Amino acid sequence: MENSGGIKASLQGRYASALFDLASENGTVSAVETDLDNIGQAIRESDDFAALIRNPQVSREAAAGAMDGIAGVLGLSPLTKNFMGVLAANRRLSALPEIIRAFASIAAAQRGEATAEVTSAHALSDEQVEQLRQKLEVREGRTVKIRTSVDPELLGGLVVTIGSKRIDSSIRTRLNSLAQAMKG
Repeated sequence: MENSGGIKASLQGRYASALFDLASENGTVSAVETDLDNIGQAIRESDDFAALIRNPQVSREAAAGAMDGIAGVLGLSPLTKNFMGVLAANRRLSALPEIIRAFASIAAAQRGEATAEVTSAHALSDEQVEQLRQKLEVREGRTVKIRTSVDPELLGGLVVTIGSKRIDSSIRTRLNSLAQAMKG
């Protein structure tokens, strides 16, 4: 639980921690984690959903109704569905992506895992992801779960973030460093 204290200190962390505690009591941590992964994917894939959670003009009632509908479509567990209703009632839906990340961090820390956020210029193959996972597990000394994303602006290389540690081997960073060195 390397940084769970820092996570729990934030507003999003307090919500994630409360949800984790309830899920632990009910024995549904993995179900809630899967639900939150599905919600996160839905936010990334649906511009309308992303706009809805960030729109301050949507009333609490309308937001709660929308979350209830989304819960039905995604097949969310009762605990996650209730949690989404609480976020809507408290006008905290805009914090949902950060709450999802905080919950995943808390759950991983509880299992003794680390999560590596890996950003590359091009999509990595399954074989590349597996090789990277093995190298990171040797370096970290524990199980590492990898989440990948693509950012073409990196030009090449990788940016790996595990907790508060960041390994930046992107070509963009190397070019920026070279430009700074040439300036004097």
